[in-house]
Amino acid sequence: MLDIAKDIQSLSAFKRNTPGLLKRMRESGHPVVLTINGKAEIVVQDASAYQKLLDQLDELQGLAGIKRGLADVDTGRVTSVDDFEKEFRKKHRIPRRSH
Repeated sequence: MLDIAKDIQSLSAFKRNTPGLLKRMRESGHPVVLTINGKAEIVVQDASAYQKLLDQLDELQGLAGIKRGLADVDTGRVTSVDDFEKEFRKKHRIPRRSH
């Protein structure tokens, strides 16, 4: 969670105390919001915390896809493997396999 008192800094303050703020970011895992002329402009984040955020996003997107798939099954929006194969081959002009 963002701590407004500590995690919002002016760009000038960040430039003056870069090592200290980087250390705090690594220890807390929180990003720092940098302001220019009092307006939030840039977010700086430790690389490992950013990677963790990306991993969490990837996992959530996967879960959302699973939920959509389950909703499709619940509403009957399903296709048999045979029908899918026929449509896929037709769409991509792939000839049928001969056995």
